Amino acid sequence: MRISTTIFLTDETITPVRLARELEERGFAGLYLPEHTHIPAERTTPYPAGGELPPEYGRTLDPFVALGQAAAVTTTLGLGTGVTLVAQHDPIALAKQIATLDHLSAGRFTLGVGFGWNKEEAADHGVEWRTRRELGRDRMHLMRALWSDEPTAHDGDFASVRASYAHPKPHSGGAPRTLVGGGAGPKLFAHIADYADGWLPIGGRGLSEAVPVLRETWEKAGRDPDALQIVPYAVLPSVGKLEYYAELGCEEVVLQLPSAGDGKVLRVLDDYAEHLG
Repeated sequence: MRISTTIFLTDETITPVRLARELEERGFAGLYLPEHTHIPAERTTPYPAGGELPPEYGRTLDPFVALGQAAAVTTTLGLGTGVTLVAQHDPIALAKQIATLDHLSAGRFTLGVGFGWNKEEAADHGVEWRTRRELGRDRMHLMRALWSDEPTAHDGDFASVRASYAHPKPHSGGAPRTLVGGGAGPKLFAHIADYADGWLPIGGRGLSEAVPVLRETWEKAGRDPDALQIVPYAVLPSVGKLEYYAELGCEEVVLQLPSAGDGKVLRVLDDYAEHLG
């Protein structure tokens, strides 16, 4: 099972260049970065984990710029978002960013897709909360049209694009590897079966009950039963937990690193390296 990592990189933490080099040197499989464009100070949406919102949420680096730096100083390290808030982006510009990063990194990019939890942040981007998932789905299909080999139009409920010349293309052709984050449920599972390669469940709780339901949705959509990927995300590891994920057929797990400076992050990396096979 591949062991990757995620971290809230900020202007106060270890840099993406230092972290990427240290991850690749130790044999970790990948680096996933979250996204928040801003956190409105007058926020009324509660923090999903409870309590006060950690300060790093309002200080996150842009994931695509940071991953571009990481790509430039590594050769094998996977690069991913965990997650890109697709509804908060212009999909034509985002398609270009994604394709460029995947092209320049020789296909090492994984697009983690999410729908957000902060209503105020989304509202500042003009996103209507109740339709954000449908908006995200529409933007995914628009981007996939731009990534097609031949000029392909998309006429959706929220946006459209003419058949266009749009290069570079993602490295391996078509969409890059795509994982959808979020809590288990029929709407989320329908999205995964529609346009993604798998699920990015936060923490990995309840997988033994949820995975069979997702597999049923996946197969009813005509997807290859062997192609579905389950990647537990933001995990604090233990031997038993990692063995459980392996038994479920997970080929990758993403471990949570502290949002901290070099010394603390590297100490945790050394501890996590004990789980590398």
